[in-house]
Amino acid sequence: MADDPDATPSSGGTTRRDLLSAWGRRAAEQVPVPDVLVAAATPRVDHFEEEPPEWVEPLVSGDDLIADIQASKDDTGLHIWWLGQSGFVVQREGKTLLLDPYLSDAMTTEHEGSDTPYERISGLAVAPEQLSFVDLVVTSHSHLDHLDPGTLPHVLSGGAAFVCAAGSEEAATTRAGRKPDAAIGIDDDESFGDFQIFGVPAYHEGVPDAMGYVIRNGFYSMYHAGDTRRVQGMAEAVQPHAVDVAFVPVSGASGGTMDGADAARVAYEIAVPIAIPCHYEMFRCETSSPSRFVAECVRLGQEYRLPRIGERVTIDYGF
Repeated sequence: MADDPDATPSSGGTTRRDLLSAWGRRAAEQVPVPDVLVAAATPRVDHFEEEPPEWVEPLVSGDDLIADIQASKDDTGLHIWWLGQSGFVVQREGKTLLLDPYLSDAMTTEHEGSDTPYERISGLAVAPEQLSFVDLVVTSHSHLDHLDPGTLPHVLSGGAAFVCAAGSEEAATTRAGRKPDAAIGIDDDESFGDFQIFGVPAYHEGVPDAMGYVIRNGFYSMYHAGDTRRVQGMAEAVQPHAVDVAFVPVSGASGGTMDGADAARVAYEIAVPIAIPCHYEMFRCETSSPSRFVAECVRLGQEYRLPRIGERVTIDYGF
């Protein structure tokens, strides 16, 4: 087994089109298939439900993570690091984008003493002030774990452009300590340096400002779904952009988003080469295992990656 390259999870590393993880197939095959002949009165066992981990340590963090980001500047391709929750660093040709960074304990502080204390179960990928070199910061809606007052002033201190969702301008200004450079709604199109941002629909119950984004840099483009359910019309809005990677939430009802199966289906429907799950393993009261996402990706033949916090994923077509 130790010499079997398929024995390790499909995480990190360089990814190209038309690859399917043998590890993912094995993982899904281990999930029992329900017997449709069993009487309906028999209690249904959900084989995808798991207890959240006690603690998730980033694979790469702090100075080591910053060094890895800086080291990629001269490499070809699109470089991606998951920061936990829905936060990502994306870099191409030395230009750096930061999506929905949550690098504080703002949610824990806000909900202290409540029935949902939002206890953090993952270590901090990096101190927010260490990311002050980024060129663009984009937030998808006004929830604290996406529009974070403990993170935004620090990551914006180096002069990065700042984009928020239309309808969240007041919260964005208060929490960032400055006005956003743009507030993007559905079908809006804004450019900041080498990044072009398109607004696409998101459907997050009780959050009318929730947005998804397609962001293009050169030949590469990505879809950040934000927090959203899977509804009719979502895929149709994204598919024409021919995105190379999709960041999709998988926390399900506990996080007010689609579950892993729907996240995989959205990725499949938009015909994206690579799907990366997010919005899990941040809070003990609001997380789901990515197993359901993996199994559905395998069933559909949808390529995916499961990076650990701080781990680099590179999509490289040679330019």
